Amino acid sequence: MFKDMLGSDQTLFKNEDALDYSFIPKAIPYRESQQQHIATCIKPLFQQRNGKNLVVHGKPGIGKTVATLHLFREIEEETDDVVPVYVNCWQKNTTFKIMVEMCNVLGYKFTQNKNTEELFDIVKNIANKKGIAFAFDEVDKVQDFDFLYMILEEIFKKTIILITNYKTFFDNLDERIRSRLMADILEFKQYNQAEILGILKERVSYAFVPGIFEDGLLDMIAKKTYETGDMRTGLHMIREAGLNAENRSSKKVSMEDIKAAIEKLSNYSANPSDDLEDDIQSILILIKKNPKSKMGDLYKLYQDDGGLSVYRTFVRKVKKLADGKFVILSKTEGGAEGNTTVVEPTGVKKLDEF
Repeated sequence: MFKDMLGSDQTLFKNEDALDYSFIPKAIPYRESQQQHIATCIKPLFQQRNGKNLVVHGKPGIGKTVATLHLFREIEEETDDVVPVYVNCWQKNTTFKIMVEMCNVLGYKFTQNKNTEELFDIVKNIANKKGIAFAFDEVDKVQDFDFLYMILEEIFKKTIILITNYKTFFDNLDERIRSRLMADILEFKQYNQAEILGILKERVSYAFVPGIFEDGLLDMIAKKTYETGDMRTGLHMIREAGLNAENRSSKKVSMEDIKAAIEKLSNYSANPSDDLEDDIQSILILIKKNPKSKMGDLYKLYQDDGGLSVYRTFVRKVKKLADGKFVILSKTEGGAEGNTTVVEPTGVKKLDEF
């Protein structure tokens, strides 16, 4: 009766951190060609030349960040001649905050009471002594792009990597920045189901003691992960299944544990609206209150509510909502007003509806 039950001091997990999406494994499977492209852009820095700039785009949860950080870790281990600087712009979303973060990464801690220009002078003085590779993740969240212009103008030997979920991000950048970046564009495509299964098996080997998952159980999770298009959901389901088994004091994960983990996905949103920046949140609320409205009419309502974005920026934010499947855009042709765009809310989908 007790041979398959865990003792009070036992656990199925060997390294639960391996199920965090931010975990960087020893190798990044199925992203070798993308990593090679990134490495090629950075390589001139090792020869004391200016590197190439790169815009990396693709849907969430398909390896953009992990592949980049894996290369940055390799640089840190191999040389002191090139300095990798990674900034996540989700919270560091202004030029000032980004400058503070870059100072911290570069080892300068005395950032109090300094303005943006003073902080950039510190970054510039450190960076111009070596080659430097910048990666700005979630760069579509930043409120201003002055930091990019400053880096492009005054730091000599650099590679700038901009990581975004949105294919249209580069096209919406200011022309002055786009013309100076001269960036390559690299797309990370969605993993296929076999690749997802391979990644999940690797993470299980890192995270659990051997023999926890029997053959075939991970296939269900791989299938569901492929349907959502987000590797993070697969890692979440694996952790939940392991915790379910552990709560039963079982030494193995069962089919029931897997099914319970999949069922729990219905409580999670693929595109949580809480993660949207405040202005986009207000635009989404406005669209829900005024379904099937024309873009121009929505913008007038947005202005009446105190919105500050110009029309072009407003349209870009609505398109970002469409990319995230919060809204549907449809074009109508002809009529007294010519061609117009109609915006309709979709509601927030659940992961198991994809």
